[in-house]
Amino acid sequence: MSLPISIEAKGGITVIRFDRPETQNALTAEMLATISDALVLGERDGRNKAFVMVGSPGVFSVGNDLRELIQFADEGRIDESIVRFLKTLATIEKPLIAAVDGLAMGIGAAILLHCDYVVASEWSSFESNCVELGLIPTGAATLLGARVMGYQRAFEFLVLGERFDVERAYQAGIVNRIVPADDVERAALAVARKLAGRSMESAGMTRRLMRGDRREVLARIDQEIAQILNRLRSPVARDTLVAYMRKTN
Repeated sequence: MSLPISIEAKGGITVIRFDRPETQNALTAEMLATISDALVLGERDGRNKAFVMVGSPGVFSVGNDLRELIQFADEGRIDESIVRFLKTLATIEKPLIAAVDGLAMGIGAAILLHCDYVVASEWSSFESNCVELGLIPTGAATLLGARVMGYQRAFEFLVLGERFDVERAYQAGIVNRIVPADDVERAALAVARKLAGRSMESAGMTRRLMRGDRREVLARIDQEIAQILNRLRSPVARDTLVAYMRKTN
């Protein structure tokens, strides 16, 4: 059985596509390892100028696979592939663009905080359900969320778990552009092609200066992972995960 991630490198752009629509693109550790590998290869490839992450029509990703999270809770661990993915996402030097149609939740929403440009369909929505799961946000979302959205909006999003429609996400700075669903991928690729036509040295230098020192982001990822691991080892957290999965199935 093929892995539900497809990678296509063409015209200086690497397109990473989530293709597990039967689970609303729930991301497993194996899928995240595949994405990490694609990002690392694209970084090393001088022909590659930008990355585009794309979900399925109707859903970007609902986040980590809940069955796998429950398994991690039973084993009292977190797969290293998840940590590697988050740190790779935080440290890539080439621009990352997301094409979102539908729901982006959990780690699926956290990914967007690392993107340089996000195109979303007019009916997309965004949610951090980590606290409801008995966990905490990951991917340095507790740091980047406040920087991108401001503290009060980030509190609504990350702690209260409020679902933002696309207009609210646009106002909060998560989304750059809203387009009809049929145009999402096309618009994201157009941005990537525009970047590919720029001086990559100048663009890369400007991007690095704007993003600042990544060590703080990497340290926050480690802090979040340590707290999540403590939560996963709690019987209460495991029960919360199971109850949430039953509610959503």
